[in-house]
Amino acid sequence: MFSSLAGRSVIVTGGSRGIGKGIARVFADAGASVLIVGRDLDAARATADEIGANAFAADIATPDGCRRMAEAAIERHGGIDVLCANAGIFPDRKLADLTEADVDEVFGTNVKGTIFAVQACTSALAASGHGRVVLTSSITGPITGYPGWSHYGASKAAQLGFLRTAALELAPAKITVNAVLPGNVLTEGLVDLGQDYLRTMEASIPLGRLGAVEEIGNTCLFLATDEAAYITGQTIVVDGGQTLPESLDAIVTG
Repeated sequence: MFSSLAGRSVIVTGGSRGIGKGIARVFADAGASVLIVGRDLDAARATADEIGANAFAADIATPDGCRRMAEAAIERHGGIDVLCANAGIFPDRKLADLTEADVDEVFGTNVKGTIFAVQACTSALAASGHGRVVLTSSITGPITGYPGWSHYGASKAAQLGFLRTAALELAPAKITVNAVLPGNVLTEGLVDLGQDYLRTMEASIPLGRLGAVEEIGNTCLFLATDEAAYITGQTIVVDGGQTLPESLDAIVTG
């Protein structure tokens, strides 16, 4: 039995849809006071109304946006106990066609957004006495690759490089920093890639299905508990076994 997270202040960046929405829902269902942060206030409000949370609009790719986000959480919830740095984008672009603007866009949200969000929340996380940072990385980049996502994969690997040193620097303040690495999870973005992609991905997963957003949220919830206080600088792969087989021939079918 884990300790309750009821009443704790949680920020979920990119919480309007997809994995972020699943994370926000899991924390809200656990009784936490959740602030959903996104660029589109209407979308953030719609999700917040649906799950019983608060919404805030900010561009987390900028230090000012992250500072205002932290201030809003402190004003509305009295502090910050958990930061789920989840916001991420994955526009498809083959390496030969990548532009500087493409790379800047992805690294702006995925890497700078992670760093600035943690930086802005550090003081409040330290004051909470049980500060938790959970990053949403990916198996793509740190473990696997996929054509068209070289810039995305590089950004997700960069998050883990940041994580390890951040965990060291924030440990004296009793703040833990960990990451979840989702495999293929059924989200709006994945559906947009088409049914052929979905079928191919399902066939490559030993458990035979795509993940649910709440399954990523449950892992984040665990890392935010008091029972996970001795875990920091670590990564948890949540992929249904996708990274295990050497080839499709290695997948056992019933």
